[in-house]
Amino acid sequence: VQLQASGGGLVQPGGSLRLSCGSSRNTLDYYAIGWFRQDPGEEREFVAAIDKNGVSTLYQDSVKGRFTISRDNAKDTVYLQMNSLKPEDTATYYCARARGTTAVRDAGIYDLWGQGTQVTVSS
Repeated sequence: VQLQASGGGLVQPGGSLRLSCGSSRNTLDYYAIGWFRQDPGEEREFVAAIDKNGVSTLYQDSVKGRFTISRDNAKDTVYLQMNSLKPEDTATYYCARARGTTAVRDAGIYDLWGQGTQVTVSS
């Protein structure tokens, strides 16, 4: 099983992007899914997570009110809508599948990672 993140790109400050995360075997709907990001030389940091049913979500404080995580289990896809983007949001974004069904922040709970998609916020 592989995860694939897509939707990254170059956007001006204040702009929006929507990232998507899909799987190669239509298995996302059994698990909680998280989004993380990483800059070169920095540790990977938690961004957002959503539980199996799409009812419970978690966000990093710096993205609350700007990012929204959602999922469409019929399409086996998880989304990260990013609005009001800032230069400090620039990073490679990864989606990951948790071992269970509950949304969590701890990267150690995630056992399957996508390849990442680059988001660059710059004027």
